[in-house]
Amino acid sequence: MSAVWDDRSIDWDRFDLVVVRSTWDYTGRREQFLAWAEGLRHVLNRPDVLRWNTDKRYLEILGSDAVPTEFLEPGARFVAPAHPYVVKPSIGAGSIGAARYDAGDPRAATHVAKLHAARQTVMVQPYVEEVDDRGETSLVYVSGEFSHAIHKEPILMQGGEPAAGELYVEEHMSPVEAAEQELALAERVFAAVPFARKELLYARIDVVPGPKVLEVELTEPSLFIGYADGAADRFAAAIAAASQRRRMSAENGPTTSQ
Repeated sequence: MSAVWDDRSIDWDRFDLVVVRSTWDYTGRREQFLAWAEGLRHVLNRPDVLRWNTDKRYLEILGSDAVPTEFLEPGARFVAPAHPYVVKPSIGAGSIGAARYDAGDPRAATHVAKLHAARQTVMVQPYVEEVDDRGETSLVYVSGEFSHAIHKEPILMQGGEPAAGELYVEEHMSPVEAAEQELALAERVFAAVPFARKELLYARIDVVPGPKVLEVELTEPSLFIGYADGAADRFAAAIAAASQRRRMSAENGPTTSQ
């Protein structure tokens, strides 16, 4: 069954396994969301994964494999780059609150000030202009194994207006064959993140031309299952296997070693 994470009428203890999906409304209540996840008996991805992944400062561990990012804590001085760039909050989902600016656009300072006033850490990234022609690629993995790839058209248009919507910005996508360079980049991502890839029920790695990592989605991503043959079956089988492991662990009880 499906249920809303903050619905207080739900008895979460009745479930052997909870799979976090489409919880884009957590961004303004991150600690409440994480406390809910930490209170569950068994949730995937795990609460420590969710905590790590819901603040995009994780990009720092990827080094040169990620789009270069400057993080500005509230109160930090903003200096506009001398090239097209993007401003967005470090805790966000669905591209809400992100905007693309040209060099010298004075509206960026207002955008940064608004995010800082909301106690948000601001991300400043160069806009990868090749995205306008080539778009982005989303690489989807299930239980650590590559499942499928999706091509996404550009979302952030010129004009300096933060992307808006109730939960997410509408995207236009289509199936695509992942390039070898993109898949090699994903392997380096899995080597860098502080979690075993097999323990991640799902992962989506968003890649821009370069290739460079834009985001590593381990919390609430669209997995675009309807765009790939067999993807739904692969995801359902992974959930069933995780649930079975959970039941077997509960039946066997704790073990000790000497």
